[in-house]
Amino acid sequence: MYLNQRRVSLPAFLLLLLGTWFIQPAQAAVRLPAMLSDHAVLQREAPIHIYGWADVGEHVTVSFHEQKLATVSDALGRWQVWLMPEHAGGPYTMTISGANTLTLNDMLVGDVWFASGQSNMEFPLLGFPGSAVMKNGAEEIASATHPEIRLLRFERNSSPYPLEDQGARWTLCTPETAAKFSAVAYLFGRELNQREHVPIGLIDSTWGGTPVAAWVSLEGLSADAGEMPVFAWRAGQADLSAAEQVRIAAEQRADEAAKAAGQAPPKHDWHPNLDSWAPSGLYNALVAPATSYTIKGVIWYQGESDATGPRAPLYEKTFPAMITDWRTQWHEGDFPFLFVQISSFTSTPSEVWGTVREAQRRTLKLANTAMAVTLDVGDPNNVHPADKQTVGARLALAARAMVYGEKIKFSGPLFREATVEGAAMRVWFDHADGLTAKGALTAFEVAGHDRRFHPATARIDGGTVVITATAVEHPEFVRYAWANAPEATLFNAAGLPASTFTSEDSLTSPCPAAFPGGCPQ
Repeated sequence: MYLNQRRVSLPAFLLLLLGTWFIQPAQAAVRLPAMLSDHAVLQREAPIHIYGWADVGEHVTVSFHEQKLATVSDALGRWQVWLMPEHAGGPYTMTISGANTLTLNDMLVGDVWFASGQSNMEFPLLGFPGSAVMKNGAEEIASATHPEIRLLRFERNSSPYPLEDQGARWTLCTPETAAKFSAVAYLFGRELNQREHVPIGLIDSTWGGTPVAAWVSLEGLSADAGEMPVFAWRAGQADLSAAEQVRIAAEQRADEAAKAAGQAPPKHDWHPNLDSWAPSGLYNALVAPATSYTIKGVIWYQGESDATGPRAPLYEKTFPAMITDWRTQWHEGDFPFLFVQISSFTSTPSEVWGTVREAQRRTLKLANTAMAVTLDVGDPNNVHPADKQTVGARLALAARAMVYGEKIKFSGPLFREATVEGAAMRVWFDHADGLTAKGALTAFEVAGHDRRFHPATARIDGGTVVITATAVEHPEFVRYAWANAPEATLFNAAGLPASTFTSEDSLTSPCPAAFPGGCPQ
């Protein structure tokens, strides 16, 4: 009826539709990922990846600082170009032309660092109001105006499949933007900017209270059958989800009762977001969208959520698997991966922080990795220590030495080997110049063949420590700073603390070091 009223014949109508279909691609807009935006930092001295979407077969031209490249979008509408490496500098303008023209302003070329992990990396300069504040936080925020530092903060998200994009864009570093940004990442970036005199781009991709398995791709997890417990734990979360619903309902009733009585609502325990615990869920949403963006390296602070007895021994496998996985996904080779060893916190007897700290130390076997030890700046009563300045500075030390080539000390004493000398054991360290104790030399334990550890007496002998325990006549194993919140006093001349360690071969043996008191009888 409508066609007859308009006096359009059927063949003419079909031609109209076909004509519209053929004309439409020329009108489709070229689109960029959100992280290619105004104020972005592009990685210096490396091929620069510029990419996006358009209609199939669309011609796209990218112009940037005396470079100009053209390409055609593929059968899925994706397009990409690789610009030649640039030296640090800017600000520059980038123009992307197709059916439409996009102009990106105030772009810098410098070093881009991807900061990730759980709450101690997420912890902003503003702190977590009501639960944790930052040392000198107000002063740090007030002085956070740095034109050559740019910030990009991903919003929390989880996904069952890898995402190509996320919604956050680059911002200038100002007191307003820095206040809600990762304190550790900001302090790290500020140090590098001031010392290396290059623009710094910082990407904050964090979610508190999350396990390492959530940050590994499914490819990375499935590459090793030893990671299967991760999926078994996920299957068990159906029961956890039901229990969580019961807890939440009970808390809501308690809140309502308090309100009706004119009282303040009671405090409740923290609840994990179960979506954030899904294997690969955070990789898919918070890492995958960045893997097409060229970076200098990664800084990482996580592990507290993996300190429970069943999970902790697996961290020795999953954490290095994550690093290898990210390097594979980014296609940039063994880029620098700098991480923070979890600090000291009393926690609960069901958690074994020493096991996770040792797993992190053993991850240093991977190339281009470095670890910032923070045992001396932890807070036994708060999982979020206030001193983030020391953490950022120690990560920056590692970057300055390992990445930027400065001849500086960047690591505290690291366990090399232990030898038996009669009834004593001698521990040898790397980075042991000027080995010293700040106060009494404590936190050493030894064990015999039964692997039951006993407190020991220790003394420094040059670059080694000699340990004895009257309860162990024939020592075979030694460990240090194994408690959740140890009194760790061993340092080197650079003022950097020694790491937790155990001389046991495996953390996942039938009688693992995860048992705080040694093997059960």
